[in-house]
Parts: sequence; structure tokens; C-alpha cells
Amino acid sequence: MLIVQLKEGDNIEKALKKYKKKYEKTGVIKELRDRTKFTKPSVRRREQIIKAAYKQKLQIGAIEA
Repeated sequence: MLIVQLKEGDNIEKALKKYKKKYEKTGVIKELRDRTKFTKPSVRRREQIIKAAYKQKLQIGAIEA
């Protein structure tokens, strides 16, 4: 359960914005989208390797973000 702390005088729009941001950070929507389709373990592993190589190139400066 997400709890949003409000200050005195905060309106409902501000509270909803805080709630949406917290909800997005939990990653529920991303996980649900990932579960809707099946990806083979080999494909998942390949994607992880490609992502790791990209991050490593960013770290050493071969790719400019």
C-alpha cells in the first residue's frame, strides 16, 4: 500500500501527482507489461548482455550520451 504524506493546504492534484510518481517507481506497470508476453530465456539473456555491453561502453566513454 502506498501512503502519500500531504502538507497543510495541499490540493488533490498535488496528492495525485505524488501518488503517481511513487506508483511508477515501484515498477508495477513495467512488470505487468513484461508478464503479458513470454520471452525465451535465451532472448532475455541476450538482451541483458547487450545492455551490459552498452553500459560498459558508456562508462569508458566510447559512446557519448
